Amino acid sequence: MTPSYNEREVLALLQDESTQRRGFEMIVAQYSEQLYWQIRRMVLSHEDANDLLQNTFIKAWTSIDYFRAEAKLSTWLYRIALNECLTFLNKQRATSMVSLDDPEADAVQKLEGDPYFSGDRAEMALQKALLTLPEKQRMVFNLKYYQEMKYEEMSDIFGTSVGALKASYHHAVKKIEKFLEEVY
Repeated sequence: MTPSYNEREVLALLQDESTQRRGFEMIVAQYSEQLYWQIRRMVLSHEDANDLLQNTFIKAWTSIDYFRAEAKLSTWLYRIALNECLTFLNKQRATSMVSLDDPEADAVQKLEGDPYFSGDRAEMALQKALLTLPEKQRMVFNLKYYQEMKYEEMSDIFGTSVGALKASYHHAVKKIEKFLEEVY
């Protein structure tokens, strides 16, 4: 994260057409890494994550004039990124020839064959467990566990109540624990 990043200053830059590009460059510098990893945990592939990150920033740039600052910039960007992930995963599911008996098999093969993934055995087991979760549950788990995001901010991203998000996270943790108990 950029140490000199100040959201109010960036918002002021975005309001003026002559400084809008500089403000957006600050947003990209601030949020690229954390958005990349959030996307990557959903789609697994480095190349797909890079493409979706780029799509996220393109959508944000083309609609920056419609951002009303009712939510934080990060919330708005996460919402765009998560929508991009869902769209990508839905298209991928529609076109792939995954076995109906084992829908995670294709994703696990991608994960195991990914030259950019350098996780140890425990991390690999966690990633496989995450693949068994429904997409939205996986997103909630990733935001809470990896990003340490507060439920209130997630509520803004998903448009869901805090209680529903807590329940979703709890169910995700229980499913992951069950999966890991069966593996070990």
